[in-house]
Amino acid sequence: MSSSDLFVSAEGAEWVNPEPGVTRRIMTCLPEMMMVEVAFESGAVGAAHSHPHIQASYVAEGSFEVTIDGRTEVLKQGGSFIVPPNLIHGVKALEKGRLIDSFTPHRAEFLK
Repeated sequence: MSSSDLFVSAEGAEWVNPEPGVTRRIMTCLPEMMMVEVAFESGAVGAAHSHPHIQASYVAEGSFEVTIDGRTEVLKQGGSFIVPPNLIHGVKALEKGRLIDSFTPHRAEFLK
C-alpha cells in the first residue's frame, strides 16, 4: 500500500508481527492520519509505550484491559478509547480480539 492510496482492499494490506501474539496491518494512510487493524491472540500484550501522536481506538472484537496514564479499564466489543500525545498506554487482550487504531499524524515507523 502506498501513502497515496485512497481505497485499500483487505488483500492489499500486508500483516506484520510487532509483538508475540499481535499482528497488524495498515488499513489506509495519509500524512495527516492513519488507520490500522491490530489482531490479538488471547493474553497477548501491546506493551506500554508512548508516542507524540493522538490515538483513537475502537474495539472491533473481543475484550481488552486498557491502561492509559496509570488508569486501567476493561473495554469490550463496541467500546473505544483515546490517547492524548505522549501518555504511556498499553493493552492486554482478555480474549482473542481486534482493535481499529487511528493515529494523527500517521506513524511513519509503521510504513517501513
